[in-house]
Amino acid sequence: MGMKITELLNPRAIVADMQSRDKNCALTELTDALVACEPSLNRADVIEVLQEREKLGSTGIGDGVAIPHGKLGGIPELMLAFGRSRSGVDFESMDGQSAHLFFLLIAPEESVGVHLKTLARISKLLKDSAVRRKLLDATDQNAIYQVILGAED
Repeated sequence: MGMKITELLNPRAIVADMQSRDKNCALTELTDALVACEPSLNRADVIEVLQEREKLGSTGIGDGVAIPHGKLGGIPELMLAFGRSRSGVDFESMDGQSAHLFFLLIAPEESVGVHLKTLARISKLLKDSAVRRKLLDATDQNAIYQVILGAED
Protein backbone atom coordinates (compact mmCIF):
# COMPACT_ATOMS: atom_id res chain seq x y z
CA MET A 1 0.00 0.00 0.00
CA GLY A 2 2.82 2.41 0.76
CA MET A 3 2.63 5.38 3.05
CA LYS A 4 -0.67 6.97 3.85
CA ILE A 5 -1.09 10.70 3.28
CA THR A 6 -1.78 11.12 6.99
CA GLU A 7 1.54 9.46 7.84
CA LEU A 8 3.36 12.05 5.75
CA LEU A 9 1.29 15.09 6.69
CA ASN A 10 1.97 16.84 9.97
CA PRO A 11 -1.41 18.18 11.19
CA ARG A 12 0.32 21.48 11.97
CA ALA A 13 1.26 21.79 8.28
CA ILE A 14 -2.41 22.34 7.42
CA VAL A 15 -3.46 25.89 6.57
CA ALA A 16 -7.22 26.02 7.12
CA ASP A 17 -7.69 29.56 5.80
CA MET A 18 -5.18 30.54 3.16
CA GLN A 19 -4.92 34.27 2.56
CA SER A 20 -3.19 34.12 -0.83
CA ARG A 21 -5.00 35.14 -4.01
CA ASP A 22 -2.32 34.30 -6.59
CA LYS A 23 -0.11 31.35 -7.36
CA ASN A 24 3.25 32.61 -6.08
CA CYS A 25 1.77 33.79 -2.79
CA ALA A 26 0.01 30.45 -2.39
CA LEU A 27 3.25 28.53 -2.95
CA THR A 28 4.98 30.71 -0.36
CA GLU A 29 2.16 30.39 2.17
CA LEU A 30 2.15 26.58 1.87
CA THR A 31 5.95 26.45 2.03
CA ASP A 32 5.90 28.50 5.24
CA ALA A 33 3.47 26.01 6.79
CA LEU A 34 5.81 23.16 5.89
CA VAL A 35 8.97 24.94 7.07
CA ALA A 36 7.30 25.74 10.41
CA CYS A 37 7.06 21.97 10.98
CA GLU A 38 10.35 21.04 9.30
CA PRO A 39 12.84 23.76 10.27
CA SER A 40 15.66 21.91 8.50
CA LEU A 41 14.09 22.86 5.16
CA ASN A 42 15.51 25.81 3.27
CA ARG A 43 12.50 27.99 2.52
CA ALA A 44 14.00 29.66 -0.57
CA ASP A 45 15.02 26.30 -2.06
CA VAL A 46 11.55 24.84 -1.58
CA ILE A 47 9.86 27.85 -3.21
CA GLU A 48 12.33 27.70 -6.10
CA VAL A 49 11.74 24.01 -6.90
CA LEU A 50 7.98 24.52 -6.73
CA GLN A 51 8.13 27.53 -9.06
CA GLU A 52 10.38 25.66 -11.48
CA ARG A 53 7.87 22.82 -11.62
CA GLU A 54 4.99 25.25 -12.28
CA LYS A 55 6.91 26.62 -15.30
CA LEU A 56 6.49 23.19 -16.93
CA GLY A 57 2.72 23.52 -16.58
CA SER A 58 0.33 24.28 -13.77
CA THR A 59 -0.16 21.64 -11.09
CA GLY A 60 -3.75 22.86 -10.84
CA ILE A 61 -5.48 19.62 -11.86
CA GLY A 62 -9.01 21.00 -12.00
CA ASP A 63 -12.05 20.60 -9.75
CA GLY A 64 -10.62 23.32 -7.51
CA VAL A 65 -7.57 21.21 -6.68
CA ALA A 66 -3.83 21.89 -7.01
CA ILE A 67 -0.91 19.63 -6.09
CA PRO A 68 2.25 21.73 -6.31
CA HIS A 69 5.29 19.50 -5.98
CA GLY A 70 9.02 19.35 -6.44
CA LYS A 71 12.16 17.44 -5.57
CA LEU A 72 14.87 18.62 -3.23
CA GLY A 73 18.29 17.17 -2.47
CA GLY A 74 19.30 16.42 1.08
CA ILE A 75 15.89 15.86 2.65
CA PRO A 76 15.31 12.56 4.48
CA GLU A 77 11.77 11.82 3.40
CA LEU A 78 8.78 13.03 1.50
CA MET A 79 6.97 15.94 3.18
CA LEU A 80 3.46 17.29 2.74
CA ALA A 81 1.51 20.40 3.58
CA PHE A 82 -2.18 21.02 2.95
CA GLY A 83 -4.00 24.27 2.39
CA ARG A 84 -7.57 25.40 1.94
CA SER A 85 -8.58 28.69 0.41
CA ARG A 86 -12.19 29.70 0.86
CA SER A 87 -11.92 32.58 -1.61
CA GLY A 88 -9.91 30.60 -4.16
CA VAL A 89 -6.55 31.14 -5.82
CA ASP A 90 -5.94 31.71 -9.52
CA PHE A 91 -3.63 28.76 -10.09
CA GLU A 92 -3.79 28.80 -13.90
CA SER A 93 -5.59 25.45 -13.68
CA MET A 94 -6.45 23.57 -16.86
CA ASP A 95 -10.19 24.06 -16.39
CA GLY A 96 -9.83 27.79 -15.69
CA GLN A 97 -11.38 27.44 -12.23
CA SER A 98 -9.85 28.81 -9.04
CA ALA A 99 -8.11 26.34 -6.75
CA HIS A 100 -9.43 25.88 -3.21
CA LEU A 101 -7.71 22.71 -2.02
CA PHE A 102 -3.93 22.32 -2.08
CA PHE A 103 -1.52 19.54 -1.29
CA LEU A 104 2.10 20.62 -1.40
CA LEU A 105 4.57 17.79 -1.80
CA ILE A 106 8.36 17.93 -1.50
CA ALA A 107 10.22 14.71 -2.24
CA PRO A 108 13.87 13.68 -1.89
CA GLU A 109 15.69 13.99 -5.21
CA GLU A 110 16.30 10.25 -5.49
CA SER A 111 12.75 9.10 -4.70
CA VAL A 112 10.79 8.22 -7.79
CA GLY A 113 8.37 5.48 -6.77
CA VAL A 114 7.12 6.90 -3.49
CA HIS A 115 6.84 10.37 -5.00
CA LEU A 116 4.63 9.19 -7.86
CA LYS A 117 2.60 6.87 -5.63
CA THR A 118 1.88 9.70 -3.21
CA LEU A 119 0.85 12.06 -6.02
CA ALA A 120 -1.47 9.35 -7.35
CA ARG A 121 -2.91 8.73 -3.89
CA ILE A 122 -3.59 12.44 -3.34
CA SER A 123 -5.18 12.88 -6.73
CA LYS A 124 -7.39 9.81 -6.19
CA LEU A 125 -8.48 11.15 -2.79
CA LEU A 126 -9.39 14.54 -4.24
CA LYS A 127 -11.19 13.11 -7.27
CA ASP A 128 -13.95 12.13 -4.85
CA SER A 129 -16.38 15.06 -4.80
CA ALA A 130 -17.70 14.04 -1.35
CA VAL A 131 -14.19 14.29 0.11
CA ARG A 132 -13.66 17.67 -1.55
CA ARG A 133 -16.94 18.92 -0.10
CA LYS A 134 -16.00 17.70 3.41
CA LEU A 135 -12.61 19.41 3.16
CA LEU A 136 -14.24 22.66 2.09
CA ASP A 137 -16.80 22.43 4.91
CA ALA A 138 -14.40 21.40 7.70
CA THR A 139 -14.26 23.98 10.47
CA ASP A 140 -10.54 24.04 11.25
CA GLN A 141 -7.09 22.45 10.94
CA ASN A 142 -7.98 19.45 13.08
CA ALA A 143 -11.29 18.83 11.31
CA ILE A 144 -9.47 18.90 7.95
CA TYR A 145 -6.97 16.31 9.22
CA GLN A 146 -9.82 14.10 10.42
CA VAL A 147 -11.47 14.24 6.98
CA ILE A 148 -8.24 13.08 5.31
CA LEU A 149 -7.82 10.37 7.95
CA GLY A 150 -11.37 9.13 7.41
CA ALA A 151 -11.12 9.23 3.64
CA GLU A 152 -8.02 7.03 3.67
CA ASP A 153 -9.60 4.28 5.77
